[in-house]
Formats: sequence, structure tokens, C-alpha cells
Amino acid sequence: MSAVETCSRWNKTPGGGGSLTPEYARIVLSFSRQAVFPAGLHQHLHRGAFIKLIFTQGPSITTRVVLLVALSIALMMMDHRQNHVDSLRAGLSVLVYPLQLAIEMPRTVSEWFRESLATRRQLQEENVSLRTQLLMLKARGQKMQALETENIRLRELLDSSFKIGERVLVAELMSVDLDPYNHQVLINKGELDKIYPGQPILDADGVMGQVVHVGPYTSTAVLITDTSHALPVQVNRNGIRTIALGSGTINRLELPYIPNNADIQPGDLLVTSGLGGRFPPGYPVAIVQFVQHDPGRSFAAVVATPSAKLNRSREILLVWPDDTSTLETNGTVQAETQLPVEDIQGDAGPVPAVTEENP
Repeated sequence: MSAVETCSRWNKTPGGGGSLTPEYARIVLSFSRQAVFPAGLHQHLHRGAFIKLIFTQGPSITTRVVLLVALSIALMMMDHRQNHVDSLRAGLSVLVYPLQLAIEMPRTVSEWFRESLATRRQLQEENVSLRTQLLMLKARGQKMQALETENIRLRELLDSSFKIGERVLVAELMSVDLDPYNHQVLINKGELDKIYPGQPILDADGVMGQVVHVGPYTSTAVLITDTSHALPVQVNRNGIRTIALGSGTINRLELPYIPNNADIQPGDLLVTSGLGGRFPPGYPVAIVQFVQHDPGRSFAAVVATPSAKLNRSREILLVWPDDTSTLETNGTVQAETQLPVEDIQGDAGPVPAVTEENP
């Protein structure tokens, strides 16, 4: 392209040099030393290109990084102190929920194919194993029912109420945090299912953790092995109370506040104490694995292994500790238990003992 053609195109541009683009200006400036332009054109091109470059360059990368860091710190402070970002987080969780379902779809489809293609022999073996487990659980259930009935009768004799069973909801894990020091899981139940922050979660073997964030359809829970989690527990054998802290390792809990002279030994079962009102009492938490008494220190070094399968459980239970059903005593039974012994004997004197000779 010659300088004459460049000048003719510039003259045909509507509005003159005011609409000159940066690319077109560079082409024209390349010929500025080799061609003769109309009066004032050379100076106009230099000024227009310089102004275009000023407004198209934008702030520097350092300025952008500083602004983004300041904005991030401000958002974190607002979320930590005043919880202004909860509504934004809930809205984002609604937007991300379809994406989470799409990510979960391949695994669900693969499991469905794997289960559909299982051999007949595997299904028969699994059926036999499940029947055996069902028989054992039924036997245990009958024993537990008898013990529960006996416990109710004893509590009625003490004129006290008996609370049985917490309300529970079965949920399923959707994803697990891959950070080895951040033990959190995502479950498929949310605010629409009446889930609340701080709600305890369990599996079939023991306590897993508690809910920390609740969205409309999903919730985030922290496990008991997370470094930020602490759980009031007690030794089931003798009732010693302490705090179980997460160590950051999935199969390890630490009990740093056990005195050296405390009666605790490997194999002791740790259960929830119920202190604090967040976790219901009596649920298994961990088994003591290691105890070391050091005379030079005030507390013993105690390590326990969680009872729950934190890295293998797929289904979990959400518990409402305060939503319990109270078994009220029947009026007839209460009258019988409160009946004095003198009224049974009456005026006829003591009741004679029943023997073979005197039926």
C-alpha cells in the first residue's frame, strides 16, 4: 500500500482523522517518513495514535492484583464478622447445583452399569451374606427391645420420663474435599430438608462430624478429624470426660487433656458426652489406641481411632438431638408402681409365701 493510497483512504473516512483506528494509524505512520501528506495530517496522526494508546492500555497488572487482593480481604472480613456473603453463597450454590449433578452423573452411570453387569454368582453370595446379617440384626433387635422395655419399667419406678430415639434423615455424599488438611464433605441435603448449621452427622458405626454451611439443596459438613474440630467425649468404661481434637489425619484423633493419673487404657471406647447440647450423648466416637504417661508433663499422650468409616462411608445420618419423642407413663402402670406395700397387704396381714405345700 502506497502513501498516496493511505492518504486517499484517510480522506474518505467519515469525520476525518477522528475515527482513525490504532491499526490504521500504525500503517499510516509507517509511511510518514517516505511520503508527503497534506498540511497538518502528520501532526494529527501522531496525536490521535498517542491518545488511542493511552485509553486502550488500561491499569497495570500490579494495580489489578492489589485491587483484587483488597476486594478479597474485604469480602472475607464481611463474611466472617457480619455474614453478608451467606445469601451470595446460597445463590451460587443454586447455580452450581446442576454442574455438581452433571459431574456426579458419570460416576452414577458407571455404578449402575457395574451393578447391572454383576454376575449371578456374586449376587447369590451377596444375598446369602445379607440374609445372615439380617438374621443377626433381628436377634440383636429382639434383645435390644427387651432391654429397652426393662429400662422403661425401671425408669417408671423412679418416676422419671424416658426419651427414646432421635429424628434422623438419611443423606448421601456428593463429593469429598481433596485437600488432605481440610476434611470436609458435600451432602445432598440442604435448607429445604430442614438442615441447620451445627447439626451432627453419623454413619452406621459412629459420629462423623457436623454441618458447617447450609445451602438450599446441598450442605457442607466438617469431619471430626479436621484440625478445626473439637468434640466433647467421655470414656464409656468409667465416665472420664475430655475433648477429642482432630489431627488432620483421617484415622487419628488426639486427646491432649487427659491427666497422667487418669484411668484410661488402649481399647477403651469413647462416646459423646452430650455436653454443649450439639451432639446427643452415648454415640460411639473412637477407640483408644495409644496411651503414654510422661512424669515430666501434666497430661498423658492419648491417641484414638475414629469408630466411623470417615473415608469409606457413602450414606450418612443427619440427627436432630432436640427432636425426641417422650414416652409418657401409662396411668394404669403408674398407679401400680406407686401403690404402697401396706395397701397390698391390707388388714389380713402379710401375704403368705407361695410354696409347693401351700399353693
